Amino acid sequence: MDSNIAAASRKSDANKRKGIISVILTAAAVFLSIAARKLPGFAQWYSTHLYPLWVGSVGRLMGYLPFSGSEMLLYILLICAVLWFVRLMRGYRKEVKGNNGKAPADVLLGGWNLLLLVSVLFFLYVANCGINYQRNSFSESSGIQAEEYSVEELKEVCQWLTRKVTAYSDKVERGEDGGMILELPLGENAIAAMGELGEEYPELAGYYPKPKKLVSSWILSIQDLSGVYSPFTIEANYNGDMQDYNIPFTACHELSHLRGFMQEQEANFIAFLACSGSEEEAFAYSGYLMGWIHCMNVLYRADYDVWEEVRSQLPPEAEADLKLNSEFWARYDGRIAEVSNRVNDTYLKANGQADGVKSYNRMVDLIVAYYKRGSR
Repeated sequence: MDSNIAAASRKSDANKRKGIISVILTAAAVFLSIAARKLPGFAQWYSTHLYPLWVGSVGRLMGYLPFSGSEMLLYILLICAVLWFVRLMRGYRKEVKGNNGKAPADVLLGGWNLLLLVSVLFFLYVANCGINYQRNSFSESSGIQAEEYSVEELKEVCQWLTRKVTAYSDKVERGEDGGMILELPLGENAIAAMGELGEEYPELAGYYPKPKKLVSSWILSIQDLSGVYSPFTIEANYNGDMQDYNIPFTACHELSHLRGFMQEQEANFIAFLACSGSEEEAFAYSGYLMGWIHCMNVLYRADYDVWEEVRSQLPPEAEADLKLNSEFWARYDGRIAEVSNRVNDTYLKANGQADGVKSYNRMVDLIVAYYKRGSR
């Protein structure tokens, strides 16, 4: 009997500690979130002084893993949840009878563990992601400011990108289906591309871990996602199943988040700069083609006739990539992708991106500004 009382006492003390830790972490996360939004300069200071420490420690440690740590943690959590549920169902009736109708111990223990898990994840999200949404933008620090431009100016940019795509389209490796094949090591070259860009823009300088392909990229495909940054493990993950021309651009996009630039349109622009400035032809092709796609989408809405004129100039090699890309994503076009887009839209708006998923196309403004200042 005494041993049962002692065991119950230890469980009670452990649950109290979990509750206290949960409250502390949640309070700290809320305080940091409010400080980032209300305290001028705090988010910028945090992003440039403290966040790089987490990237250089946690990000570096996770970089030693040959697989995505965040993906493995997801699977572990799912397995634990299933095991806990099975255990709960097996002992539910017996536990209820033994406690005279009181809640089963597994339910209480699971509740405390869930509370602790949520508080830890919430704190990690705020510390490694949420605060960075409030920092100064890349366009502000780099001096590349978006301005109004005419359809004619946009057409000129699209023609410039078309020429670049044409120049690189026949220099990359291609498969039997005509699509680009990425044969060079992605991680090393993505890090090199971001490192070279950091020499021109100091705000992008620093340590970068290798971007990682998910073991099951299907998880991203059904959500209509090409990549994802994990604030819980400070990792850049990408969808390895999509067409190869997407991968260098996506890898650099996700790596830009590790420099604290969370705004999606800016991450796209940074990826464009990194890839187009790379000495690797596959990276340059990826950057210019992705820039071409975004700019042409805007031109399509602005003036269809002009879009059609420029569109006809795209080389057949690039046409093959676009066709294969459309076929790939069409296989996953469904209810889950629609829900994912809505969730993503809400998430972006909640973090200060008023245009939601439309903000992914605002990179065009920065590309036009970049072009107009003579960076060609």
